[in-house]
Amino acid sequence: MMLRHHIEGFCYWHYWFHGTQLLERTGRMPLPPYIASKRPADAEDRDDYQTMFAREKGAVAAPTAALHFTPRLLDALDAHSVRRETLTLHVGAGTFLPVKADDTSGHRMHAEWGRIDAATADRLNAARAGGGRLIAVGTTSLRLLESAAGDDGLIRPFEGDTAIFITPGYRFKAVDGLITNFHLPRSTLFMLVSALMGLDVMKSAYAHAIETGYRFYSYGDASLLLPQRDG
Repeated sequence: MMLRHHIEGFCYWHYWFHGTQLLERTGRMPLPPYIASKRPADAEDRDDYQTMFAREKGAVAAPTAALHFTPRLLDALDAHSVRRETLTLHVGAGTFLPVKADDTSGHRMHAEWGRIDAATADRLNAARAGGGRLIAVGTTSLRLLESAAGDDGLIRPFEGDTAIFITPGYRFKAVDGLITNFHLPRSTLFMLVSALMGLDVMKSAYAHAIETGYRFYSYGDASLLLPQRDG
């Protein structure tokens, strides 16, 4: 199995100033609306709403699936020979936007900037060619991987914006599974997981999550989604 992580930047609004000191003084943590509507951001959010993989500044939201990962968990994965790779994806503010159009073709997907270097792409392709599975950690990682993959299923070096909108009927090219949180209905994220697993499967999974008290959203519970392999 190939486990895929992504590196995210500090979560400041993507305003450009002359000098990072001004940005540090005036920027504020853009917490999701369901958190920000209840309280202002505080100093603890700089650590809490940040993954252990964060390196580069540029994101305006945390890739919440990666919030579940800790050094202890990575040690356990290493002990089971689960390899991992990192990529850079700057989550955009559009990740919070619901789908308001009645027809998905009328929804304009938000763009996010990402990068996959040649060496990382080569290792991912080699792992998959050897029979391994590529499991994306988070929907943003999945979107970037799918944007970088060709129709032949090979991942190529990529740097730029991805605005791919994945809905049921999409044929996945690079990703074999996904770790993700539970998302809002009518969101692009729920459409993506329904494309991966099937709408009936996801409806059943969400019914179970609600019945048994799973937590939703940024600090909620995670799910491991593994579609059946052909053959």
